Amino acid sequence: MRSLSLLLALMSFIPSSFALDQDKLLHSLQAVVMVRGYNANGGLAYGSGVVVGENKVMTNCHIFRSTKQPWISRGEDSYPVVSVQADRAHDLCLLTAFNLPFKPAPLGSGLVLKRGQEVLAIGHSNGVPNPLTSAGVIKSIYDFEGGKVIRSSAKFMMGASGSGIFDVDGNLLGINTFKTPGRPAYFYSLPIEWLSDLEKLPVETVFPIVGKAFWEEEDEKKPFFMQIALPELNKDWVKLAYVAEKWIAQSPGNSDAWYELGFANENLNKINEAEKAYLEAVKLDASNIDALQRLDFIAQSKGDKVGLLEIDQ
Repeated sequence: MRSLSLLLALMSFIPSSFALDQDKLLHSLQAVVMVRGYNANGGLAYGSGVVVGENKVMTNCHIFRSTKQPWISRGEDSYPVVSVQADRAHDLCLLTAFNLPFKPAPLGSGLVLKRGQEVLAIGHSNGVPNPLTSAGVIKSIYDFEGGKVIRSSAKFMMGASGSGIFDVDGNLLGINTFKTPGRPAYFYSLPIEWLSDLEKLPVETVFPIVGKAFWEEEDEKKPFFMQIALPELNKDWVKLAYVAEKWIAQSPGNSDAWYELGFANENLNKINEAEKAYLEAVKLDASNIDALQRLDFIAQSKGDKVGLLEIDQ
């Protein structure tokens, strides 16, 4: 009955347009757990995690920076964490706990992800005992250090760090990790592909886990896909153009970099330059929906029916 009530509550947050397999969704829901631990001052640190193997939970390392004895919980049941494999730079930790009675989530692949794809973020936002779900779509996919970092519109809040982002078939695509400040915000998930490297790291038994993650670096040291976020959200088009040009100089074959340059130039009313950048973005990645949409808009605004037909084809 508890599983049924959880599923009904979960479904209430998902648009009816999503084509979902309820059995697979329930399986994914049951693979999401809470991760907790007491701080030195007696306060409770908490986050989320996803079961990815027998007695194995994948989560974010930053949850454990101030706790010496973390545990995994589901309802009133708790399971002490006995060891961890930690990739501090990527902010991913693989926890081991004995006798976890939960089945692992099926693993997806970043190689088949597409912009506009429907996804679900499932985690314990705000530390609530039952996992909450946020539906959204993939906005961008960024190649980064052997994986695909996902930016989606599936929201997550404090307490959902370490939770999962899933496709509509219930496959785990990544771990929800960080967002931009304020509202509106961009939400980022780390790639499931990094699990294979995580499993090869040394086993540690001492907490807390301390170390800076790549997304916490100073702005100029962050990857470009992060450097463009705040200028775009703040509508600082000059800064966005500057960052995009630096990104292109480093990675001229990156479709996202060209799109960002086009978007900045369009908002600076440099329409010809914007069009050229969007065309380059589409040339590099024909599935760049954002660039295609902006080209469509520019063609319509010009009354360029021939160009519009070419874009649609």
